[in-house]
Amino acid sequence: MPPGVVFDRLPPIDIVALSHDHYDHLDSSTIHRLASRYPAAQWLAPLGVAAFLRHRGARDIIERDWWESTSVMGLEVTCVPAQHFSGRTLGRRNQTLWCGWTFQSRDHRVFFAGDTALHPEFLAITERLGPFDLAILPIGAYEPRWFMGAVHMNPDDCIKAVGQIKTAQKDRRLVVTAGHWGTFKLTDEPMDEPPARMREVWITAGHAVDDLWIMKHGETRALGE
Repeated sequence: MPPGVVFDRLPPIDIVALSHDHYDHLDSSTIHRLASRYPAAQWLAPLGVAAFLRHRGARDIIERDWWESTSVMGLEVTCVPAQHFSGRTLGRRNQTLWCGWTFQSRDHRVFFAGDTALHPEFLAITERLGPFDLAILPIGAYEPRWFMGAVHMNPDDCIKAVGQIKTAQKDRRLVVTAGHWGTFKLTDEPMDEPPARMREVWITAGHAVDDLWIMKHGETRALGE
């Protein structure tokens, strides 16, 4: 899938948040291009990824371990657990960290789960850093389950993660944006299956239709008060 926004039409980039070092999430030429165009951008990365970024021109890099926080441009940002793995070459597997991120401003809180399988920390993340207005959760690249189940959520897993988050949300509304689908052909399921399945299980679980955002590539939406 081509980029949703042409590079030369990007708005000013203040912060770049990275989840891990796999090729489909950390593209060398794109990092170099972003660093050259936006030299003042601040880069958020899990442990061990800073050297890769620095070698490609990034300057202001903040590495964090799980549960570590930092303040960036008025946001309180926290690195949070995910269940995945890392490594770009043979012999380098799991030598850098993988993660999700939470972002807290004065008015809103956002949870980006990163690239992850279903894990038991969604509840703890929400208890410690929520409640969230928006959660960006992965739904794709899940077949075959015997291989992908340990590293990627499918829509059914996503609903279980939402259940953990909502347990700690109390009565606070949660908007869920479906991520990690439709960009690269990584696994066996049809490319259009994840969003269709996600809508189905979302409705079956009794969640409000308007609280699930399955966005087009390059689409922008505003989160209301």
